[in-house]
Order: sequence, then structure tokens, then C-alpha cells
Amino acid sequence: MAAGYLDILRTRHAARLLAGTLVGRLPNGTAHIAIVLFTRAEGGSYTLAGALAAAYGLATAVGQPLLGRAVDLYGQPRVQLPAAVVSALGMAALALAGLGSLPVAYAAVVVAGVFTPPLEGGLRALWPTVLGREDRVHRAYAMDAVAQEIMFTVGPLLVTVLVSLWSPAAALLVINAIGVLGALSVVLSEPSRAWRSAPREAHWLGALRSPGLLALLGAFFFVGVALGSITVAGVAYADDHGRESVYGWLMAALGLGALIGGAVYGARQWAGAPERRLRVVVALLALGYLPLMLTPGVPAMTALAALAGVFLAPAIACSFIVVDRHAPQGTVTEAFSWLVTTFGVGAAAGTAVAGPAVELGGTAWSFAVAGAGGVAALLVLLATGRVLADPGRTPAVVAGSENDRNGAAEPGFSSGHKA
Repeated sequence: MAAGYLDILRTRHAARLLAGTLVGRLPNGTAHIAIVLFTRAEGGSYTLAGALAAAYGLATAVGQPLLGRAVDLYGQPRVQLPAAVVSALGMAALALAGLGSLPVAYAAVVVAGVFTPPLEGGLRALWPTVLGREDRVHRAYAMDAVAQEIMFTVGPLLVTVLVSLWSPAAALLVINAIGVLGALSVVLSEPSRAWRSAPREAHWLGALRSPGLLALLGAFFFVGVALGSITVAGVAYADDHGRESVYGWLMAALGLGALIGGAVYGARQWAGAPERRLRVVVALLALGYLPLMLTPGVPAMTALAALAGVFLAPAIACSFIVVDRHAPQGTVTEAFSWLVTTFGVGAAAGTAVAGPAVELGGTAWSFAVAGAGGVAALLVLLATGRVLADPGRTPAVVAGSENDRNGAAEPGFSSGHKA
């Protein structure tokens, strides 16, 4: 199993790009907990902390596809690094100004969110250039999904360590400085500097003019709902059992399941269309969420959480392949950024729905939101099967394209590859 991943990491530039992207995404992966801890340390309420975190999340959702489109138009270095610097400055403004002026605090988190660099989509656009063969790219997608789980586990721990050693304000400053260094490592690499998006048709919808991509985004909104609801349901379950540590065990089990599932999924080559495979994986994902409604004792619930996580990373990795197949030429970074945005908005919606579900029907109802999200995602994929079956690529060279105004594109110029 490990041999395939080692083969990728030994490829020139691959380890640097993966590590740089993960480090560059630390500010985004830890922003919510860092904002909450900072707000509480400044004497703000949980309501204010949640509102600031929500403002950051909404701003990120707006900024990702816009910056992704800019990357496709102007290249990675000209967008990723300036965006990372501006985002870090936004968080620095929050850390230094504090909560003395709430409009300034909100403006700071909105700037930080809007300018969060689309490193995630950028990495996936680079894999074809770096790895060449399609099977290696698909394995890299799985490795990417697994690495995300590691980042979302290690990142919050790093924030808490920085808070305990210094302060929440220092944690904000350090994490964002580290993020800029990660982005810098990526954009200074040869693949990032050389990468050019395929010529793209000038169209206001950009990547969203692909029916297949819209279908996938609709499905993954509900996958996000499922995952977001579990974070609230896990807290309610821990409260029922009188131990805060129970929440940590459930989230760790969910992450462990995703790590195992992603590692196994990426270790082999899969035959057949990825769209059909995605339906199967999402069906298994939904099936894994449903037993959580039983809310058994802690050991059994921890095991069920691990089982529920097994098919998450494979679903995400398979979705990357489908995005790559359905994104119109020249919109690959934007398309991946839309997936990030849709998933994030779905997670926020799941969090919002699970809270009232706990109040109305108890913990089991909040876990039912996760199961319903998984089932809804599957239904969307089934209903749009005909659309997803046809990638419907646009021609590789488009007359009068936005990002090839001088007609410099050569025949064979394709998305994600060097010019």
C-alpha cells in the first residue's frame, strides 16, 4: 500500500508541493478555533465568537472561487502569494486591534477570509504536470484527501499549544505567518511558476457552466451538511455522557476512519467511470452515518464513528477526479475552489440545522441530520446520473479566450499542464 504513495512523494517537486500546500492552508484549517479562543480571551461572548467565525467562513466561501478564477487567468504566483499576505494581514489586524471596535474586528476577519489563497485547488491543478500518468494523479488525489485529515487534526492542536505557551493573539500571528511561508514555498516551485491554465472561453459563469460540475456540487453540499452536523451532534453526545473528552474520542475516531479509508482507496487502481464509483462510495458513506442515530455507549459509538469516517476520504478523492473531468477547459482551479466552497457552505448549514435538531428531538435527531445529508447526496448523484455520465469538455483551444489574448496557445495545450 505504502509503495504507491512513496512513489509519488519521491517524484520531483511532489513532496514540496504537498507540504507547502498543507502548511499554507493551516490558517484556514485552524481559523475557527483560533478566532473563538481569541474572542473569549478578549472577554467576548460565545455568540460574538461564533459570529466572527461565521463571518470568516462566509467570506472564505465567497473568495475561493473568485481567487480560483484569478489563478486560472493570471497564474499561481501572481495570485496565491499576494492573497496569502493580505489574508495574514487581516488576521494580524484582528490580533493587534482586539475587540475594541467590532466593525474593525468584523472587517479584519472578512478580509482574511476573502483573501484565503486557493492553495487546495491550485495543488490539484498542478498534479497532472508533476506526476504525468493519470493513475498517479488519482492516487495523489487520495493522498491529498488523507493529508487533509492530518492537517485538520494537527492544526487545532498546534493552535492550543501556541495559546498555552504565549497567547491567543500570538497564535493568530504565528499561524498566519507560517501560512504565508507555506504559500511562498509553493509559488516559488518550478511547477507553480511554469503552470498555465488552458485557454478558456470568456463566460461570466466560468466553471459553473458545466452541468456535471453543478450536479457534483449539489451532492457535495449535502456531504458537507452531514459532516457539519456531526460536529454539533458529537458535542451533544458528549454532554449526554458527562465527559468533554468523549467529543475528542468521537472526532479522533472519525478522522482515523477517514485516514484508513483514504489510504486503502488510493493504494489501488480502480476500473470504470469515476462517476459510477462515486455513487457507490457516497452510498456507503450514507450507510455509515445512519447507525450513529442509535447513540449506543461510548466504546460502541466510537467504533461507529470510525466506521462512519471510512468512506469520507474516498468520496472526496473520487470527487476530485470527477471535478477534473467536468471542469470546462481553463477553469480547473476555479472548479476545485467551487467544490471547497460548496462543501464548506454545506458544513455550515449542517451545523446550523443540527443545533435545533438537538433542542427538538435530542442527540439522536442531530445524528439523523448527518444520515439525511448522506442520503440526500446520494439522491442528487442518482438523479443527475445522465448529466454526470457525459463530461462534455469544451475544445482545448478557444478563439478569443480570456487568458490567451495573444493567441499564444499551441495545439495540445491542456488544463493543468505546462504551456
